[in-house]
Amino acid sequence: MIDAHFHSWQLSRGDYGWLTPAIGSIYRDVTVADWQKLAQPLGITGGVLVQAAPTVAETLHLLKQADENQAVLGVVGWVDFTTTDAVSQIEQLTKQPKLKGLRPMLHDLPDPAWILQPNVQPALAVMEKLGMVFDALIRPVHLPHILKIAERYPKLSIVIDHCAKPEIAHGVDIAWQPWADGMAALSEMSNVSCKLSGLLTEAGKLTEPNICKAWIECILRTFGTNRIMWGSDWPVLELARDYQTWLEECTAITSDLTTSQQKNIYFNNAVRIYNLTP
Repeated sequence: MIDAHFHSWQLSRGDYGWLTPAIGSIYRDVTVADWQKLAQPLGITGGVLVQAAPTVAETLHLLKQADENQAVLGVVGWVDFTTTDAVSQIEQLTKQPKLKGLRPMLHDLPDPAWILQPNVQPALAVMEKLGMVFDALIRPVHLPHILKIAERYPKLSIVIDHCAKPEIAHGVDIAWQPWADGMAALSEMSNVSCKLSGLLTEAGKLTEPNICKAWIECILRTFGTNRIMWGSDWPVLELARDYQTWLEECTAITSDLTTSQQKNIYFNNAVRIYNLTP
């Protein structure tokens, strides 16, 4: 199996603005080796290391870790899409073969339509040209804007992180819409995929079994098993539950699928979409 979304960070780097002591137990250094200690006993042999700081320096730091550890199959990094040299930065970074995608931290930006700015478009266009993956770290409010990007760049592979962070803690009656319709609209675009990750964190203090089941089943219905990847979002996952629990909840919900469908979710789709070499 492949974990399509995990993190590693070193606090002394000083570029993780969101990571403060107030956040709790994940305010600590976490390494690729720490992730492997949890993942390998569960049959996970590789993963995609995803940025957690809005700096190119952190991206280079992650790429160095990927070079040093063959279990890191790919890296999703960061570039400031608004700078005049964004295109040249992206072209330079893609010379490193383990860089598979880029992720602006859209969920932290005050303008939900930030991605539609004219000065951002050259970066997206060169990503499409180079065959890079655009990881969309978004909330439900961003869904209409990401749909416009998917239509504008039909050959740009877009991956929705954490199922667009539905507000599960607020309950189905409050949070289901417009999330469900927005995800259904995106699923009509063949260049859009979805990561089955981050949902337990969005459930907050709700700890009843299968709290994420309805949300996962919605993603399965809309995106199908050819455009879904499993990811842990570790160590952020620890704010809600442990690594094994999240994997077991997902495998239980997907247990009625065929063997090939399950293999797509837990292995094949990540390999294809991120162009990984296991």
